[in-house]
Amino acid sequence: MKDKNILIQNGVDIEKSLELFGDMEMYDESLGDFLAEVDNKLFKISHFKEKGDMPNYAILVHSLKSDARYFGFVKLAELAYAHELQSKANNTAFVNENYDALMAEANRIVALVKQYLVSGAAPTPIVKQPEPNVQINNEYILVADDSDIIKNFVKNIFTGQFNVLCANDGAEAIKLIEEHSSYIKAVLLDLNMPNVDGFKVLEYMKEKNLFLLIPVSVITGNDNKEIDLNAFQYPIVDILKKPFSEQAVKNIVDKTINFSSRH
Repeated sequence: MKDKNILIQNGVDIEKSLELFGDMEMYDESLGDFLAEVDNKLFKISHFKEKGDMPNYAILVHSLKSDARYFGFVKLAELAYAHELQSKANNTAFVNENYDALMAEANRIVALVKQYLVSGAAPTPIVKQPEPNVQINNEYILVADDSDIIKNFVKNIFTGQFNVLCANDGAEAIKLIEEHSSYIKAVLLDLNMPNVDGFKVLEYMKEKNLFLLIPVSVITGNDNKEIDLNAFQYPIVDILKKPFSEQAVKNIVDKTINFSSRH
């Protein structure tokens, strides 16, 4: 068994994280997803900072903040949130002056996670089998989010019940909707994604008159009420705030699918 005291003694709020992940097995598995994508995320943050591209920088540090909150990386979440706010305000001076502190904490967390994950023998992976008599071939849920952590979390919840399609940004989401519109039962859509954001997906669905065919709920870590109001200008079903629990995801998917059956 891995030694979770390695994390706790270094300021990680595991107790809060388990409200999302449920148990340490899911937490550990998701930490592996975090490690798999964090280097690329930090590279992109550096790239956009050097270019002075504050809109895309803000999207990436927002994603880093969300990851940090999921896993209980309290200090990293606070630093990333400050960078998110200041980059949205186009405050390049703040970003440049405080960038090294953000990267130092991010690299500390990466090293800490690596130390933790090798602190015990790796458990034998458990392969979930589809439930008997459940037909999943033609039923899809689409999850559009730039975080692999969120996409894999949802996939694990619905394994054996639905095929889960995953999109990293709005462009991929639109392509998947075009290809599978007849089979998608629900969409979970993040609004704050790089390249093509969630609002462009909502606009596409409005133009194609798809909302009655494919119900959509928004998942977001943004606390901006104006953004929520803008999202509700479209006929979405509901908004789920990150971080969320497994039960909250199940509830909103049920609500979203049932919305379609009632209309």
